[in-house]
Amino acid sequence: MAIQEGDIIRLNYTARVDGDIFDTTIEADAEEAGIKSQQKTYEPIVVRVGSGHVIPGLDEALIGKEIGENYSVDVPPEKGFGPHNKDLVESVNATQFREKPKVGMRVQTGEREGVVVNVVGKRAVVDFNHPFAGQDLAYTFTVEGIVEDVIEKAQGFVKLFSGRDMEMVFIDGNLTINLPAGINYDRRWTMARGIVVHQVFEFIPEVQDIVFVETFHRPVIPEEEAAEEPAETEPAEE
Repeated sequence: MAIQEGDIIRLNYTARVDGDIFDTTIEADAEEAGIKSQQKTYEPIVVRVGSGHVIPGLDEALIGKEIGENYSVDVPPEKGFGPHNKDLVESVNATQFREKPKVGMRVQTGEREGVVVNVVGKRAVVDFNHPFAGQDLAYTFTVEGIVEDVIEKAQGFVKLFSGRDMEMVFIDGNLTINLPAGINYDRRWTMARGIVVHQVFEFIPEVQDIVFVETFHRPVIPEEEAAEEPAETEPAEE
């Protein structure tokens, strides 16, 4: 069955620039390229075709493809990460960085991240373009299947935007998402939460309500510490 716009699918891909792998969902490819991360789980991502969940060139290439077949597509800058915009190369006061800026260093100012391309006195020239802006890209990809299950769709969207795996329960239109401990300290989740809610309501019509549950457990005092606590003294008799 050919993939259509609007299908929610499981997608494996490997992305290359100048022949070098820079992103992949496949562990063997990551190992081969020397970019394997212990913090990342290598598995197909869940995306909705035609909804901008991947770059435009890959998104368009998904339509009409067959499940389980291997494909490749060349992606020009305008359908990848965009052309290189010279207006995004800016001179920034170097005193706002924690470390002394050096050429090649990645830095963050506000919500933007860029790379230092020059340092002149107390100012750093920072390129805020995407690292692969202006580059021709090459993708190999396989549609592993169409996702039908409500929870798998929702979990896929959460993972796509937050990088987190979360346990969920779906009953009678109510989707309960159990939040991991310490999630409020995760800046990426703080930014992704609203997007996840919007995506679930827009693309999973079975969901009528979303409930986030954050559970706190009473700390358990180790037996050794409990034994060291002084015993209560009885009041002196009058």
